Amino acid sequence: MKILLKSATIVDPQGTLHLKKRDLLIENGIIVQIASKIAARDKMRLVEKDNLHVSLGWMDSSVSFGEPGYEERETIENGLNVAAASGFTDVCVNPNTQPVTDTKGSVQFLISKAINHAVNILPVGAMTKGAKGEELAELYDMQQEGASSFYDYKQPIQNANLLKIALQYTQNFDGLVQSFPMDTAIANKGMVNEGKSSTELGLKGIPTLAEELQISRDLYLLEYAGGKLHIPTVSTKRSVQLIKKAKKKGLDVTCSVAVHNLMLTDDVLATFDTRYKIMPPLRTKTDLKALRKGLKDGTIDGVTSDHAPIDIEYKKIEFDHAQYGTIGLESCFGALGQMFDISEAITALTCLRARFGLETGEIKEGVKLPLTLFNPEPNWIFESEHILSTSTTSAFVRQKMKGKVYGIISKNKLKLN
Repeated sequence: MKILLKSATIVDPQGTLHLKKRDLLIENGIIVQIASKIAARDKMRLVEKDNLHVSLGWMDSSVSFGEPGYEERETIENGLNVAAASGFTDVCVNPNTQPVTDTKGSVQFLISKAINHAVNILPVGAMTKGAKGEELAELYDMQQEGASSFYDYKQPIQNANLLKIALQYTQNFDGLVQSFPMDTAIANKGMVNEGKSSTELGLKGIPTLAEELQISRDLYLLEYAGGKLHIPTVSTKRSVQLIKKAKKKGLDVTCSVAVHNLMLTDDVLATFDTRYKIMPPLRTKTDLKALRKGLKDGTIDGVTSDHAPIDIEYKKIEFDHAQYGTIGLESCFGALGQMFDISEAITALTCLRARFGLETGEIKEGVKLPLTLFNPEPNWIFESEHILSTSTTSAFVRQKMKGKVYGIISKNKLKLN
């Protein structure tokens, strides 16, 4: 397939063509020509869009669908369509399915579902069997089949020795271990951030200490055992400080932040709206500012939508009984555009690619890279009608957005909205 992008502004913060407007000719997935003007010829797919911008394909390090086992939340097919429409060429799919993704066969299943789709699936294998935190799963076998990392989704590894062994074992095959930052004994039965809002609303709080204590423990284990550690969805100011200090010491650690923790604070809980019941919980303005600063200075390596479809019957109930989670793919880019400049936003959406084993590099002639097409300028309001997911529970409804996605070029396929 030949695709010609006309008058596209290249957003490549580390590249020589950053913010330059060019025509790009892509043939069989390879950028064969970049020039000020390329004439359109027969059998070319011509892409001409208002204020067209192009960047390296966006990657999301934490996406939940439902299949297998919870197809009513989101099928893989619909989830991948949502991801494509939202500008993502690669998604790490969490193992919170039934059965849990904890064998090479379950990894093969996920990869097979995306063979003919433009979006690339990177299965996340459970670190422990059944994600129960008791015994290591088939980590090596899963990686050989294509698992991108190992993570008991939102389940903290309470046994410190188990995490130590995982870090040591995965060094034999350059595996990446993820550890959810939550000390369950400290968090106890809390549901929201412990602070002024939780006290006023009479809701049980989760202190920031629960996250920070776990991160401190995990970083000590990493320093002792070696290996590669990724800390998903950090949410507090102190967490950013701890990770910054660890990176200065030379520890091989990366982290991500969920886009909703960058945009919303626990002030929104005043309405008891369960759309805002999220894990980790929404924190304070002080934490939010520290997270944004940490993303800008590189302490936080990337942003995730932390897309988590939840059945409506588990959300439209009392706050105490509602499940955690919000969808986020559709609103991720627009939310980032509202908070950061275009270079910062694209870096946040692409910087973790190498960490999770994906191709990366400069947009130039002769390279084969997935690409995302978008317009960074339009201002709009995210409404329920913009939701593409099967689930409709979004924390971003009625939030201001900036930037629209046009589509993706990936796996020699063009998908336009």
